[in-house]
Amino acid sequence: MIILNGGSSSGKSGIVRCLQDLLPDPWLAFGVDSFVDALPAKMRGSGEGIEFTADGGVEVGADFRALEAAWMEGVAEMARAGARVVVDDVFLGGPASQQRWQKAIGALDVLWVGVRCDGTVATARELARGDRGRGMAALQAQVVHEGVLYDLEVNTTRTESLTCARTIAARVG
Repeated sequence: MIILNGGSSSGKSGIVRCLQDLLPDPWLAFGVDSFVDALPAKMRGSGEGIEFTADGGVEVGADFRALEAAWMEGVAEMARAGARVVVDDVFLGGPASQQRWQKAIGALDVLWVGVRCDGTVATARELARGDRGRGMAALQAQVVHEGVLYDLEVNTTRTESLTCARTIAARVG
């Protein structure tokens, strides 16, 4: 497994697509955005689900955490069954988020990758995308990395996704 952690609009999804093209074996890609999209609509804007605040903040409740744990277990189980899996996530809880993954993963071999991007650059990407709450990229740029331990870090501020993916791929195989 490869788990990428970085703030919103840091370039994780682009790196994942490049990794899928670069790596010789097939890798399944799973991202926290897809997980959030799979939640029932009634869980968005709910205290027990997930709320996106006007300033770009994200708050999650108990129902979200329960479903997130099941999702993580399911992704890890695919890896245990032999699938190669790359995950892009946003560790809003810093080390607690990493610990939730570690619990699900158990003894699986994982490459932990930090995807850093300057908050100003991530904010410009956020505005260009138009599908993120304003302020999310700036709020997450640093906080998602605080207390998280990585095997490798890449920085997309001035480095293309393909170059970052090549750095990661070199560590995988």
